[in-house]
Amino acid sequence: MSKTILITGGSRGIGRAAALMAAQRGWAVGINYASNEAAAHDTVRAVQQAGAKAVAIKGDVSRETDVIAMFDAAEKALGKLDGLVNNAGIVGMKQPFADYTLERMRRIFDINILGAYLCAREAARRMAKSRGGNGGSIVNLSSMAARLGSPGEYVDYAGSKGAIDTMTVGLARELAAEGVRVNAVRPGLIDTEIHASGGQPDRAARLGAATPMGRAGTAEEVAAAIIWLLEDSCNYMTGALLDVAGGR
Repeated sequence: MSKTILITGGSRGIGRAAALMAAQRGWAVGINYASNEAAAHDTVRAVQQAGAKAVAIKGDVSRETDVIAMFDAAEKALGKLDGLVNNAGIVGMKQPFADYTLERMRRIFDINILGAYLCAREAARRMAKSRGGNGGSIVNLSSMAARLGSPGEYVDYAGSKGAIDTMTVGLARELAAEGVRVNAVRPGLIDTEIHASGGQPDRAARLGAATPMGRAGTAEEVAAAIIWLLEDSCNYMTGALLDVAGGR
């Protein structure tokens, strides 16, 4: 069945990989980005080359007006949404917790928590059957950091992902009767650009070697889990926290 999916932070990394896998299934894809317009349009072209419809939509997920406009633009261009991949997120530089500034923590919480909650809320408003929607699926991107805590590195990031886990469980139970499934994928050490943005470009390869599988994961391996949760074959699955972490 063809679907229409909105992916936040969809221009690079896991978001881009999910967009390309959705395209392989013929799904229409809205690709949200915050600032890298070139990467977003490159992803749109790749989706279109795979034979699917796509549109790039700029928006800051921590701003309510941007989130509403983003959903409006996606539905105007592609039609009523069937799914949200709640993927946009950031990480700070590796630091002891005692050295964190208020500005650092506020930025991470605004994007990773408030942004994810705003996007999930907007998806619920549009997909809930009692509000005129057809049901659908929300896949939240959490992290194994929510369980491991990221001591000495990103305790604030880990905490933000813990909030995503809690939102996933609660929202899944609230929206089940509305025909909306809510699940989360918790990636482990995945080889994407997020590590470089936190000042550790070699982090995934360096730490991935110590996992039970002996390597870092790929964006495509996480995307496969995301797409599976969006598919109709998972219609009885909601409230799950799915680890993609090589046994870590």
